[in-house]
Amino acid sequence: MKSNTISLEHGAGGEVMQALIGEIILKNFRNKSAGSIGLECLDDGSTVKLEGFNTGCELVMTTDSHVITPAFFPNTNIGRLAVAGTVNDLTVMGAKPLALTCAVIVPEGFPLKEFEEIIKTMDETAAEVGVPIITGDTKTVEKTALDSIILNTAGLGITDSPVRDSGLQPGDKILVTGTIGDHGISLMAHREGFDFDTDLASDSAPLWKLIEPLLKLRTPEGEPVITAMKDPTRGGLANALNEMATKSGAGIIIEEDWIPFKPAVSAACEMLGLDPLEVANEGKAVIGVKPGFEEEVLSILRQHPYGRDAAVIGEVTSDKREVILRNRFGGMRYVDVPAGDPIPRVC
Repeated sequence: MKSNTISLEHGAGGEVMQALIGEIILKNFRNKSAGSIGLECLDDGSTVKLEGFNTGCELVMTTDSHVITPAFFPNTNIGRLAVAGTVNDLTVMGAKPLALTCAVIVPEGFPLKEFEEIIKTMDETAAEVGVPIITGDTKTVEKTALDSIILNTAGLGITDSPVRDSGLQPGDKILVTGTIGDHGISLMAHREGFDFDTDLASDSAPLWKLIEPLLKLRTPEGEPVITAMKDPTRGGLANALNEMATKSGAGIIIEEDWIPFKPAVSAACEMLGLDPLEVANEGKAVIGVKPGFEEEVLSILRQHPYGRDAAVIGEVTSDKREVILRNRFGGMRYVDVPAGDPIPRVC
């Protein structure tokens, strides 16, 4: 890190944030693990061993703070985003969500009616996956100290077979559960007042019910069909794929024509000079699947409303830890780790 102060890029999910985490946070925390997956793994959560209990299971814990602005946006509000995001962090680690927490920081002057609507939305979203919100905290600050409400949610889950984002093997197929970039583009359009003549809305959604059936799939040898998963939020698909490739020690090649985009997202990104692969998603998962099982996985995903646009987008290779995109003409380009988020404060 070259700067002596915190910038917006330090929380945007790209290279600058990774440097902050590695050079300051990880370096100064001494005890960083309570199970097989600790903080230093930088996965979507960490595990806790149940010492003294012969269950064969581990708890999975995750936490996230949500600073999106505005708090209300197309399709929903920050309450759905917060619950869905935490459920999804547990989900992509193969953990059944057990309970959530909610901490609220709200500025004076925030409308009570809007506050109650956010809380009700959190309840409705949690009810989709049958997970209770069991404890929390509420703080208020001066209106000059905060421009909108902030939510922190933590989640507790359980699994007997954690899924890592580092489990890709050469030959694995790369799937996404739906169209890419919906959330970031819809929020930006709403926030900036752009009119793309479309009803594009945030994809915020809790994915446990979508992903749960996949976790039961096994090869004839009894191995899990799902090899890795990642939640492509900040930094979008580009950041998620690069993390998975780097941690797995493998390469990934994706086919541009196979990636599902809504026309409005493609058009907006082209007009604004944005790379849609770097735009945040809040209701999608990236999944590594053992070769030969991708059609079975797609069939299951497409039976659920949140997975009807699921698609295979590429394959894992034995090349260097790089992500490469091939266009329709056969040309290749590197998909780099974003330096930051092209659309700030979208989650």
